[in-house]
Amino acid sequence: QVQLVESGGGLVQPGGSLRLSCTASGITFNYYTIGWFRQAPGKEREGVSCISSSDGSTYYRDSVKGRFTISRDNAKNTVYLQMNSLKPEDTGIYYCSVSNHWGQGTQVTVSS
Repeated sequence: QVQLVESGGGLVQPGGSLRLSCTASGITFNYYTIGWFRQAPGKEREGVSCISSSDGSTYYRDSVKGRFTISRDNAKNTVYLQMNSLKPEDTGIYYCSVSNHWGQGTQVTVSS
């Protein structure tokens, strides 16, 4: 049974930083591309970033480029999302996903 557990969310002031983690179990982690998504109140879920399994190549949506960094540690079955220079529009529930499986999400709130 595949399980994804996100952590690291919280309340932060604009300009602050958070580091999200997503740990997977029940799956051969290093075989898969891993993605981070977010959903703001009243909006649809959107892709934020992903990292491939093969060569570690990464993708970022335009609004987070230069501020967010995705990385993975296959030995720990964990993917990270380092978020710097956070903005109020980054507020939402952040989910990780692999092979059509989803975690429960972690809340990120950027507010003064």
